[in-house]
Amino acid sequence: MSKDPYKYFRVEANEIVEQLSRGVLDLEQGASGKEPVGRLLRLAHTLKGAAHVVKQAGIAEQAHKLEDILVSYQGGDAVPKDQAKVMLSMVDSMVTQLATLGTEARSDGQPLVERPAPASQDEAFDSIRVELGDMDRLLEGVAESSVRLAGLKNKLASVENATDLSALLLSHLSSRVADAGSERAALSLAKARVIAEDLQAALRPLPSTLRSSAEQVERELAQVRDRASQLRLVPVSAVFAPLRRTVRNTAQALGKQVDFITAGGEHRLDAHVLAAVRDALLQVARNAVAHGIEAPSERAALGKPALGKVSLQVIRRGSRVVFICDDDGRGFDVLALRKAVVARGLVTNAAAEALSSEDFFRLLLRGGISTSGTVTEVAGRGIGLDVVREATSNLKAEVAMRTVSGAGSSVEISVPVSMLSLNAVIVESGGLSASLPLDTVRQTIWIDDADVIRSPDGDSILFDGKTIPFFLLARALAQPTQRVQARFPAVVVRSGPECAAIGVDRLRGTSTILLRPIPAFAGVDPVVAGAALDAEGNPQLVLDPAALVLAASSGKASPTQAAPSRVPVVLVIDDSLTTRMLEQSILETAGYEVHLATSAEEALEKAQVEDYDLFVVDVEMPGMDGFEFVSRTRAMPALSDVPCILVTSRNSPEDKKRGQEAGARAYVVKGEFDQAHLLQTIRQLIR
Repeated sequence: MSKDPYKYFRVEANEIVEQLSRGVLDLEQGASGKEPVGRLLRLAHTLKGAAHVVKQAGIAEQAHKLEDILVSYQGGDAVPKDQAKVMLSMVDSMVTQLATLGTEARSDGQPLVERPAPASQDEAFDSIRVELGDMDRLLEGVAESSVRLAGLKNKLASVENATDLSALLLSHLSSRVADAGSERAALSLAKARVIAEDLQAALRPLPSTLRSSAEQVERELAQVRDRASQLRLVPVSAVFAPLRRTVRNTAQALGKQVDFITAGGEHRLDAHVLAAVRDALLQVARNAVAHGIEAPSERAALGKPALGKVSLQVIRRGSRVVFICDDDGRGFDVLALRKAVVARGLVTNAAAEALSSEDFFRLLLRGGISTSGTVTEVAGRGIGLDVVREATSNLKAEVAMRTVSGAGSSVEISVPVSMLSLNAVIVESGGLSASLPLDTVRQTIWIDDADVIRSPDGDSILFDGKTIPFFLLARALAQPTQRVQARFPAVVVRSGPECAAIGVDRLRGTSTILLRPIPAFAGVDPVVAGAALDAEGNPQLVLDPAALVLAASSGKASPTQAAPSRVPVVLVIDDSLTTRMLEQSILETAGYEVHLATSAEEALEKAQVEDYDLFVVDVEMPGMDGFEFVSRTRAMPALSDVPCILVTSRNSPEDKKRGQEAGARAYVVKGEFDQAHLLQTIRQLIR
């Protein structure tokens, strides 16, 4: 029996083919534009490379032919239906080949690939496969439990207060026994004193016992979270085998001799991160062989050994893992690059003469540039680096390229260990907490207002002898700002070689956060990378350092606005942690003060002791639902004028009518959520 050599290829190829099928169908139905065609080109290119790795020439050939057709429509022209039909037949052919992959018969009539059976019954249960989505949901459950536990810990003050009250009651009764005017009264007071003593005895150990138990549960939840986070990490050596095959097959196709060397495979990465960076590395390795390593005869003429070298070294730098791919080939052909960028119309011939190597590399990563004179199954269309750009962009990765003419080139890709859990610096701006990945923070500093250099192109400061851009975080988040302090803290963040100083109201220290993506429909500012919860369960934004540096450098942040005399207060009522966090982030970023309630019952209690300008209410909640909450508040004189917005996944006409009859001033369906529309509605309701 043999292991399945196509195990991982089959999974990846099926996913790509499904996306190709959907994309071509969209083109057949009239979709057009550069983006959908470009995406299909990248998918076909990735599939072609993966097929070459596992020696599936038929699938690679079909993917190559698919590229041939798609490349004609890169300009955005509509794809004719007959061409779409041809492409669909190619996709169908690949589906058929994938379905029969690994079932070729041997000489004895048995399948070529067989699944190995476990050595024993118990061994079959030694390990299981867990989907990453299930692991993420586990981590979300742990985070939710941690938040609820933090709420319970806050209630311990009430237990301590009850203990103190029992002591006061006992003291009061003790003094009254001596003053009793009759034997009957004294007996009654004595009985009450005994009850008070029992109450005090019962309450006295509760605060320490509950606190100890809560802290123990908190530690155990932290262990579960850390262990689950570790289980999401896989060794980077998992990508070495496909990379080795890519180098080997590319070299054979081009008649070159290449040795592939790896180091650092023991480092571990989040599975999602490694899967994305693998696609980038496959293309980098392929380019190193196709464009870097010379043919044996050329290497001999240059005095180089016939066997070229491509190496991949993986190293750990703080909370990031760096992949360094080196080759000892000819280096980047700067002259060919100059001709290619001019031919593409990206720069003029005169401007191209003045471009530095770094400028050329940035243009390369924009994609669509190729120095290959002919189109082959290995290179020629300039699509390959589109794969690198897309993968690294999704990962917030940093890419650096270096080259020495005739001596080789190096591509360095730096990615975070995990996109889920990271060490962060916590800052505060306008009452809003936000996190910055710790490994992108150069330094925290204090700035005097007089130190800020003002100019029409934006503000800047001197840092380490250099001028770097400066602006307030409040401006990046479009918050009202009115700085009166002469001295304030700032965080110097970096993105690649660039730095910027971001002014904040307060530095709150460091913490390990669990990053949560914000749904695309929320439409948050580009400087926001996601969201997280602090130790008390309060939501905070996670900022994107690269976007912050870009915004600071462009000097296009929103102008400073005077702070209003009173900030409107909104009560968000929802039993879903994620929804509460999302809505609070949106509203606080828009300048509102936000309070939270996890149930309609809790919201009614808060509404009777706090003044609110608006209620944002979920419909489906345990106990009292949103409809009933709205009806009750309409019937209460003190709350009847506070407008209510229902936010729910229920979108039937009957539900909307019921909300209107209950007294809701607006009805927002989550599936049709639009942040701009929600904020506009709120502004209309809060005058």
